[in-house]
Amino acid sequence: MHLCGKWVKRQPLVVQLLDWIFRGVAQVMFVNNPLSGLLITTGLFLQNPWWALNGLLGTIVSTVSAILLGQNREAISAGLYGYNGTLVGILMAVFSAKGSWYWWLLLPNGFMSMMCPVVSSALSSVASKWDLPIFTLPFNILVCLHIAATGPNHPYFPQINIQPNDRLHPPNDSIQSLNITQLFLSVPVGVGQVYGCDSPWTGGLILLALLLSSPTIGFHAILGSAAGMLSGLALAAPHKDIYSGLWGYNCALSCIAIGGVFYVITWQTHLLALICAFFCAYMTAAISKLMSVLAIPACTWPFCLSAFIFLLISSEIPAICRLPLYVVSCPEENRRYQKQLKAAEKAQHSQQSSSQDKAQLTEDRGPDVGCSDYD
Repeated sequence: MHLCGKWVKRQPLVVQLLDWIFRGVAQVMFVNNPLSGLLITTGLFLQNPWWALNGLLGTIVSTVSAILLGQNREAISAGLYGYNGTLVGILMAVFSAKGSWYWWLLLPNGFMSMMCPVVSSALSSVASKWDLPIFTLPFNILVCLHIAATGPNHPYFPQINIQPNDRLHPPNDSIQSLNITQLFLSVPVGVGQVYGCDSPWTGGLILLALLLSSPTIGFHAILGSAAGMLSGLALAAPHKDIYSGLWGYNCALSCIAIGGVFYVITWQTHLLALICAFFCAYMTAAISKLMSVLAIPACTWPFCLSAFIFLLISSEIPAICRLPLYVVSCPEENRRYQKQLKAAEKAQHSQQSSSQDKAQLTEDRGPDVGCSDYD
């Protein structure tokens, strides 16, 4: 994709914009690859064309707004100003009580997507002080703002009625009533729920897109979603919520973020990513119950809070190495960068040691050289 990026820079703006849009769709899963974005978009249309259309609209409006606001062009071309718009567009359609093809929804969708780069830029000014990414915080803020401002009784833009989630294990749910097939399918479905999709086919296409770009990201997405599924069983969650992937998507994002994207991938950070995924499942249970009282969905708040906590930890273990944001790439590139950095440091240390040895040798031979002045 590096060659593709160089080729796109020489093309007209329309071609560049198309590339940025697909990269924005893929950046929801920390992937900077237009081909992966195209596969994910195909999966979205397979799930629901109306949702996919809203997601593309959100990506386009968010990206164009970032250009007009004069945001960093490299970040725009990498899709970093498009992915929040993707989620805003899709989830506003998902939570709308009017169903599919309610064209008036495009108005608030366009406005909220236009606000994505504004909120992103503001949050980046604060998060940069700790060298932290903003993740999907703009999406969380804007979608929750829209749902809280409209509600289920709004005459033009009603939302689905979110009931308080104060029940634990339903009486008819038991270990014996588990559907093993649906339980296994909940892993790809959990990955698809990052985009609000509950189709295993869409989840499978998204996983294929991740594996195509980065096998490490694809593996951690599966691992995180499976951790969320197991945590849902351990916390006696309703089986229908587990089957529909609602316990997997936040955990999948957390596992990807810690497992190689913002940390260099080692067995220590791999273990840390798994711990973060299980912690995120607990966070999901708590935040879902708290926010359901306000009739607001949990969105990706659990992922954001869990990832922030694990990115802010300090460790004296050299293998737990958090990368500065300006060098963050896919896990394979991050690993290659660290190896190059270690090789450069080793070469510099060797050069310094050689210089010190020469200086010491010159100092030791100093008196003999000095006597030649009297010859």
